[in-house]
Parts: sequence; C-alpha cells; structure tokens
Amino acid sequence: MTIDREGLNVGDRMLAAPFIIAVGLVGLAYVGGVRDSWPLQRALLGAAAVLAVWNAVVLLRARRTGRSLAVEISVRRQHYLQACAQGSVLLYWGWYWHPVYGAVPLLVAQLLFAYAFDMLLAWSRRDTYTLGFGPFPVVFSVNLFLWFKPDWFYFQFLLLALGFSAKELIRWNKQGRLAHIFNPSSFPLAVVSVALILTGKSDLTWGQEIASTQFYPPQMYLMLFLVGLPGQYFFGVTSMTMSAVVTTYVFGLLYFAVTGVYFFYDSYIPIAVFLGMHLLFTDPSTSPRTELGRLVFGALYGLSTLALYALLLRAGVPPFYDKLLQVPLLNLSIKALDHLATTWPFQALAPEKVGRSLTSRQRHLAYMSVWVVVFAVMTAFEGVGDWHRGQWLPFWQQACRADRRNACAYFEGLVSGFCERGSGWACNELGIVEAHRESEISDAVESTIRGCDLGFPPACANADVLSNPERPRRSLRSEPPAAIDYPIVLRGSKGPLTARTPEALAALACREGWTSACASTAQSQ
Repeated sequence: MTIDREGLNVGDRMLAAPFIIAVGLVGLAYVGGVRDSWPLQRALLGAAAVLAVWNAVVLLRARRTGRSLAVEISVRRQHYLQACAQGSVLLYWGWYWHPVYGAVPLLVAQLLFAYAFDMLLAWSRRDTYTLGFGPFPVVFSVNLFLWFKPDWFYFQFLLLALGFSAKELIRWNKQGRLAHIFNPSSFPLAVVSVALILTGKSDLTWGQEIASTQFYPPQMYLMLFLVGLPGQYFFGVTSMTMSAVVTTYVFGLLYFAVTGVYFFYDSYIPIAVFLGMHLLFTDPSTSPRTELGRLVFGALYGLSTLALYALLLRAGVPPFYDKLLQVPLLNLSIKALDHLATTWPFQALAPEKVGRSLTSRQRHLAYMSVWVVVFAVMTAFEGVGDWHRGQWLPFWQQACRADRRNACAYFEGLVSGFCERGSGWACNELGIVEAHRESEISDAVESTIRGCDLGFPPACANADVLSNPERPRRSLRSEPPAAIDYPIVLRGSKGPLTARTPEALAALACREGWTSACASTAQSQ
C-alpha cells in the first residue's frame, strides 16, 4: 500500500482507515444511551474530529515527502488469548451487573479509537503499521478496572492514548532489542489513578462500583482461575499469579491470627485484586524472564497491594487503586530481578535447576499443576470463593462485641447501609452503636425511630429509652433480624438476593451465622 503524487490508489484505501473509524465514532454518538447524553456525544465527536484531522495530516505529509506507508498483518497469540480471557470476564460480569452490557457502545467506541490512534501514531513515526489484535487486551483490561462517568468520558480516550503512547515512545533495550517498558494498560491506569488521588476526584469514575460488583457473579474466583489457564500454559506466567495470591493469602491468615479480623474485611483477597493477579500485571512482555524473577515479581505485587490498601485507607482514599498503582514500578524492576536471579546466592535457589530436562511447555504444566492444588486447597478452606465469613454481619457483630480491631467501625458501616436499604433491624443496631457515643445521641434516636417506622418493635422501645435521658441506656434491646429483614441483611458482598421462600432465607441465615434462624429451620424440618 503506497501513496504517490496522484493520490490514493485502490490498494491505498487502507490508509484512510482512521478516517473511516472517525465516521464510525460519529455514528456511535447517535446510538442508544449515547444519543441521550450530550457529554458522551461530545466525547465521541471530539475523538472523531481529532482522528480525522490527524489522518489528513499524516496522509498529506506522506504525499508531500513521498513516503510509502504500509500495513502489515501480524496475529499474535498473546494478544488474542488475553482478549478472549478479558472478554469472557466482561461477559460473565455483565450478566450479573447490567451496566457492563449497557456500556457496550462505549466499549466499541474505545476499540475503534484505539485502532485508529495506534495506527496514526505508528505512521507518524515510521512507514509500517502492524495490524493485529493488540488493541483488544489494552481496551478490555482498562475497562475491567476503571470507567469515567459520562460527564468525563473524554478522559477514557485520553487514558487509552496515554497507554499506546507509552508503548510506542517509552522503550529500552531488552535482550538485544528495543521493547516497551510498561504494560500498555496498567501504565495509564496507574498514571490516571495518581492524578485522581492527588486531585481528590475519584468520584469522576465508577472505580469503586467496578471493584465491588465484580464479586456479584457466582463462583467468580473459579471463573478467573479458569480463564487464566490458557495464558499460563502458553506464556509461563503461572508463577507470578501463584506467588502473588499465596503471598497475599498467607499475610491474611497471619493478620487474622493476630487481630481476629480480616485485613480486607470481607475476603482474604478481594475479587478485583484477584483479577489483577490474573489479567493485569501478568503481561509476559513486561515481566521478568527468569523463573525466580517471576516468583519474586508476583510476591512483590501481592505485598505492594497489601501496603497500598492500608495506606489508601489511612489517607481516606478509596482503596480500589491498590492493584493499579504499583505495576509500572514493578515493570521497571524486571531487569534487576532477572539479574538478581543469576547472582549468588539466589542462583542456587533458581527453580530452573529442578527438572532441567523438561521442555518449556512441560515446565508450564508443572507450575500449573501446583497452582491447581494450591487453588483447590484455598477454596476448600474458604480462602477464595463465595462463602468467606467476613461477608456476613454475624461475624462483625460478634467481633465488635469482642472489641476487635476496627470491627465496630466496619459493623457500623454495614448496618448503616442496610438501614438505608430499609432494614428496621439494621437501623436499630445502628442506633445502639451510635448511642455509645455521647455526641451522637440525636443520631441514635433518629436511627431507632427509623427502625420503628420500618416495623421492628425493639427499635420502638430503644427510641423511647434514648429519648428519655433518665432511662438507663444499658437497657437497649438488641434482637435478631425479623424475616422481613433477611432479603436485605443476608446479601453480604454479593448483589441483591433474588426472590427466595421464607424457608430458603432461614436456611441461608443459619448458614451465615444467625443462630435464631437455625432454630426455626430445625423446627420447619
């Protein structure tokens, strides 16, 4: 495909692809929900205008200088396997959190923009663009962790532009050839995360909602484990994922042994962090080459996630950034880690010394076999899965009564949310917690009155006690939830419960630790 003084010939029409993509973006600006939102329309139309003008500039410069621009096709397994894994997660997640499916036009718009931007950036620097599936894993990965809200959606395009620019422009010599330093999805995620934290503008994104709703689908841990296996087989990244997961899990066990509560509150490893350990930092192009280096790389990701989570909470920042901020720094460490793995005494610890006769694929299978056993053991002990007891209110109610670290604050946050959703029991419990603080007696009265209005009789009695300064507060009543409260208070960290019979709700309540429900379940049997 060439360009000459006479203009584009038939074979050169591919050179106008960015302009055609810009037209596609204009069309998407008038589709469905995008059409009803001027900020979204403005973002898509603005991106289309930038691409169209840039395409014109590139073609005019090529025509003036006589450059021969070309497109070559290269389909890399690394790209389409990652895209399939990430796309599967998006589809499964979207089935249980419908905004994902509602954002499909915007996802398509980002893919179109990514292809055009990548193409134009390449032609601005050299004569050949390599066409393949490369933009898919970048766009899918970004959208698994961060979306900007409609009023600020143009930042989504800037985020992608930053990722592709970093991949093209920030390079180093790696084993005798120039290669990009940073993972093209994690680098812009980290940079934008820092900007959002420093400006206090986290509310411009759906980051917190993304991190919490990814746990809505049943058996999401198992799903992520399974979609990660093909990439682990072909690219040997099992050691990174496994060491990251095991490091985080072991720390969680030790933390619980010391404090009696869970570090991440409702899980040993939050689902969004587990996702990052499988499909974010494991890009083989930006990770160590040695096996020991990859093991250390994964462990550092796990440890840095723990440190960032604690730091972000202490700073009053939403903690969903904990799996995003550290990846570029880890990418910068890969040469040092590989060098360290070849020096004494670390060379003696190199896993490559075991099973030297194995081929690379056989070694990958060996690591995968160990990982399957580790994951199965963790699942059996509820280290991962849907039934971690940190999700359930009874655990935190008991931990609060035992005055364990941060338990009362977390319990108060839970019952406050359930009170807002209409649970009279939760409003009563919130009032009891607030009553222990003299400065919040008026809030306690308000909470118990709301619980009374919602039909929970003990809340009425407590409201009467709290409204009368002469009544002893030690007489405040705390009773188990009523059947009407169960659909609200039993949901844990999952999405809203689907319709259930009273018997099924009682059985679920018993399983979660509500002993009063166990008695009624036994009677019904």
